[in-house]
This record gives sequence, structure tokens and C-alpha cells, in this order.
Amino acid sequence: MGSTVAFHLAELESAAGEARSLDGRDYGPITPLLHDDSISEVMVNGAGQIYIERKGQLFLSDVTFGSEADLIRVIREIAAFVGRRIDDDSPMVDCRLPDGSRVNAIIPPLAIDGPSLTIRKFARDPFTVQDLISFGTMTAEAAGFLEACVKAHFNVLVAGGTGSGKTTTLNVLSSFIPDTERVVTIEDAAELQLRQPHKVRLESRPARIDGSGRISIRDLVVNALRMRPDRIVIGECRSGEALDMLQAMNTGHDGSLTTVHANSPRDTLARLETLVLMSGVDLPQRAIREQIASAIHLIVQQARLRDGSRRVTNITEVVGREGDTITLQDVFLFEETGMDGNGRLQGKLSPTGIRPNAMAKIYSKRVAISPALAALFPDRKAPDFTVGVRR
Repeated sequence: MGSTVAFHLAELESAAGEARSLDGRDYGPITPLLHDDSISEVMVNGAGQIYIERKGQLFLSDVTFGSEADLIRVIREIAAFVGRRIDDDSPMVDCRLPDGSRVNAIIPPLAIDGPSLTIRKFARDPFTVQDLISFGTMTAEAAGFLEACVKAHFNVLVAGGTGSGKTTTLNVLSSFIPDTERVVTIEDAAELQLRQPHKVRLESRPARIDGSGRISIRDLVVNALRMRPDRIVIGECRSGEALDMLQAMNTGHDGSLTTVHANSPRDTLARLETLVLMSGVDLPQRAIREQIASAIHLIVQQARLRDGSRRVTNITEVVGREGDTITLQDVFLFEETGMDGNGRLQGKLSPTGIRPNAMAKIYSKRVAISPALAALFPDRKAPDFTVGVRR
């Protein structure tokens, strides 16, 4: 037993040494956790309790800080390194590490049980669409449909709860944007990993200690419209910038992408209405719904299921309006079929059988599509199209 513990400690020390050599910094006891590629999130609930997320599941780590003072020291060093501060006057910080990992820290008196530090790690190699297919997040047919929609300049919302994989899916969708287009990304903490050569990355800035100097997502959206973007990609809509985004989508900036916190496609529309009202502009509900119905083309609903897996559960088209109600139709829907012997949920994201209106625009724009998608939704205007027969 002693040799096993000694080996484990030696392994951690070796990993910590390697971590320090990677960026020259020491993050204390959590250093090896941050450099373990199998860990996606590190959650420090006080000095004596550190949880990690691995493959969608939470585990209590055997790593601890020596004291709250040690934890606060690491938090302050992280904040100082990225030009932020955390103290009694400003007891919260939201920032990112040099490798792009997202950091949130909060200290007493706001954190009652001791300092809290949450780090969502930045993937060294961004996931590709093939990765999501192999993980079971989506099927090849669904991926082909989303790729065609992005290339055809549809405005797409990726919706889901916290930790459901929205940003990862947004990253994959953005990879479908052609290299010939100018892309402007806007985020609170830069996480997107676009590979297009013609891109501009913008990041919001919190207020200084005296309350001045804040640059919000909304400020950046307004500025981005003056930068001649072909596409605007917003990491997350969470406030009044939703109105500016909708107006941009309705005034020639088709092909924009963003995420929003919501638990279903219908909830996504309600959430978007609420965010528009947070802009402070007094608009009647009917006008807001008109904006949403004409601006948003597709909702990709993501969820983290009870086994920890992250799945696309709905790909839903915004069809239009009937009176004051925005009409939706599911193009793909996840159907759960049971559990396997390892406790993993079984199921598949399958076509609903409804032909999406999007296909007419995809074919009219002559967007190249996969054979699987062409077989699923054939071109009705093609000379060899026969009703009821798939080519």
C-alpha cells in the first residue's frame, strides 16, 4: 500500500513538474489536475474539497490545499497574472488562463464556506465534427444537415443547460464557415477556437474598482457591426445584446451563431424574449416575436444526460408565426432506447420524417451536401427526382 501511495505521489510530482515546464507557472496542488487531459473541469469548494469532472461525471479528488490562505494565494496569483484583482472590495473574478481555460473565483465574505475556484479547461485540440459523431453527440446525417445550414448562412442558436456542451458544439459549427469569410467573435472569456484565417476575436472587459471602464458584450456587438463582418459569432447571449444580435441578423448579417441557456427549443424562444427586454428598449411582445421569428432559423438543443454524456436532443426549425405564437418543427429528435451494461444511455438522434424548409434554400444556393443528407432530403427540383423514391 505504501509503495502504491508513493508511486501516486511521485506521479503527481512528475506531472506538476511537467506542468510548470509548459507555461512556467505553478497553480499549487491543482497543477497536475489542470494538465490531465482526461479532466474537463476542476471545482475547488474550499481548501479541503476539490471535485473534478471526467467524461461527464463528477469525482471527489484526493488533492487538497494546505489551508484557505494557500488557496486564496493561488486565486490572487491567477487574477494578477491576467491583469485582474480579487480582494475585499472586489471579491469575485471571471477570467481565463494563458491556455484559454475559463476561471471563476469568489472569496469570503461572499463565499460563506471558504474560497471557491472553478476552472473549465480549454481543449488543446478542438473537437471536430467527427469527434462529436464518434462520441454519440450527433449522427452523421444531423452533422451534414447542420453543416449545410451554416454554409447556407442560416442563423443558428445552440441552446442548453450549464455544462451541456454548448460551446463545444458552437466551435464545431463555426468550423463549417468557409475560410473566405470574415468572422468576428465576441465573448466574455475567449473560449472559441476558430481556425479560419480571417477572424477578429473580441473579449468583454469588467469594470475597474471605481466602476469605470466596463466594456460589455452589447458594446462589442454594436462595434462589430462596423467591422464589415460576414459572420458574427457570440459565445453566449445572456443580456440586452440579444436585441442587437437579432437586429444584426435581420439587417444582412445572416449566418450568425450564438448560444443561450435554455432547456428546450420552446424555452429558448421565451429566454430570448426575456433577454431582449433586458436591453431596456420598450418593445411590445408582438414586435419582439416578429424579430425572433424572422431572425432565427435553427435551434440546436443540447443536454447533459443523467449518465454524464452530452447529446444534441433536438434540431428544430423556426418556421414562422401563427398569430402571436412562433411555430417550430423538429427536424431531428433524440430518442432514448435504454441503458447498456455499463450504465450508459442508449439512443439516437433520428430524423422526424418532416422535410425541413431549410432544404429549399440549401439547394437553391447550391451548397455542397453529403450523399447521406441528399438521400434523406432529395432535391425536388432535380430532373431525376421521383416522389416517394430516394436517389
